[in-house]
Amino acid sequence: MNWILETERLRLREIEEEDYDALCFMLRDAEVMYAYEHAFSEEEAWDWLRRQRERYRRDGFGLWAVIRKADGMLIGQCGLTMQPWQGRMVPEVGYLFCKDVWHQGYATEAARAARDYAFSALSLEEVWSIIRVNNLPSRRVAERNGMQVRGQIVKHYYGIEMPHVGYSVRREEREAL
Repeated sequence: MNWILETERLRLREIEEEDYDALCFMLRDAEVMYAYEHAFSEEEAWDWLRRQRERYRRDGFGLWAVIRKADGMLIGQCGLTMQPWQGRMVPEVGYLFCKDVWHQGYATEAARAARDYAFSALSLEEVWSIIRVNNLPSRRVAERNGMQVRGQIVKHYYGIEMPHVGYSVRREEREAL
């Protein structure tokens, strides 16, 4: 297996079609998808998987499957995607995990690895996390990832206005951590 990233407890690799059932388990769970205001349909889950595969081809990165080393289970997704922020596209560290592994430090561990990959392998100068204002657990992950609030935007999704806060960390700030 070609691992993109490896941490103490996790391995990250490209999501494959064979991961659909585990991916769908997350995306179809309304609690996991609360930041999106709805659980995904089967069609939306397939679109999500295809979109990640397209990102790998187009950008060289995307959200990767997060595999727990202890048992080989796919427990989440974490990686880098290009996202709109105040009129420009920025590289974002994003993460989404099965609810049975919430509050165990996996999101922070994976997000730090994605941040470090962005700086070391991709030579980026800044990485972001753009998070719904009310998503306090994800905001804490961004803060533990050394990120600072840089502003707010409102995204429109499914006819709903969703305020988001933008966090980022710059290379020089990361080197000072």
